[in-house]
Amino acid sequence: MASLFDGLPHTEASSLHGFSGNRIDRRSEKRDDEAVPTALADPTARLYVFGGEQAVLRTDRADPTFTLAEAEALGARRDAMILLGWTAEGPRLAVTLPDVGPVEAEPFRLTDLRALAVEALLAPDHLGAMAQARSLCHWHLKHGFCSVCGAASVMRIGGYRRDCPSCNSQHFPRTDPVVIMLAIDGDRALLGRQARFPPGMYSCLAGFVEPGETIEDAVRRETEEEAGIRVGRVRYHSSQPWPFPASLMIGCHGEALTTDIVRDEVELEACRWFDRAEVKTMIAGTHPDGLKCPPPIAIASHIIRTWAEAE
Repeated sequence: MASLFDGLPHTEASSLHGFSGNRIDRRSEKRDDEAVPTALADPTARLYVFGGEQAVLRTDRADPTFTLAEAEALGARRDAMILLGWTAEGPRLAVTLPDVGPVEAEPFRLTDLRALAVEALLAPDHLGAMAQARSLCHWHLKHGFCSVCGAASVMRIGGYRRDCPSCNSQHFPRTDPVVIMLAIDGDRALLGRQARFPPGMYSCLAGFVEPGETIEDAVRRETEEEAGIRVGRVRYHSSQPWPFPASLMIGCHGEALTTDIVRDEVELEACRWFDRAEVKTMIAGTHPDGLKCPPPIAIASHIIRTWAEAE
């Protein structure tokens, strides 16, 4: 009997992206107000530590986690610790330091997660776990007060909710969906660049999904708004957690119905059609003008490569 899953690859495309290697068992249905104390009581508990938006690492070891004693020695507070879940090696938690002073000298360093991913400085499971940790830590840093009445809120159920003691409102972490898409016209694909991109880099177009909008409609709207290109059929490719601060990138290919580009000059510095042969030189790093695609940690790299190699 035929199955809806016949023909699907055994390796999911999403699993090949940066920040997708998280293997933590979240046990979401088991979270309660005793989850963090219970986890911290386990001697195998380890924490990912952040100083503001950056990860805290030790220069004298490869393991990015800290024991409870080490984290507290840096100033970490137990009431700010978030439970990520469990691994075969023990519980994993995260915390943001109230002061980065203690980690601004050897043997510590503050490192951006993008750099960790691009330079492949961590194992994929650590990098994925740190994506989860950074998004949650960022949410708590920015949502310490109730959006209903303005009173200070308190962390609950291991860090996955904040409660307002004044008006009893409950607040939950958010994930922002973003469509990232490659419009295709036969043997050509549409790539653009923003002014903040590294020199010579072109990538897929992207934009946030708006309320009441399907993924497919978001692909069509964003492509037309940014490049003036109308898109018909849309095909899902893969997704990627993107902890800057808490996005989910939803990768798609779109069928171009028109080809005349009308560039949004605020969003894009440049935008044009590239044929398959030229894109292959960009991927290979051999383009005569030094043009290139995003690095492999980014979902855009895989969306582009899938099309370029589909002959």
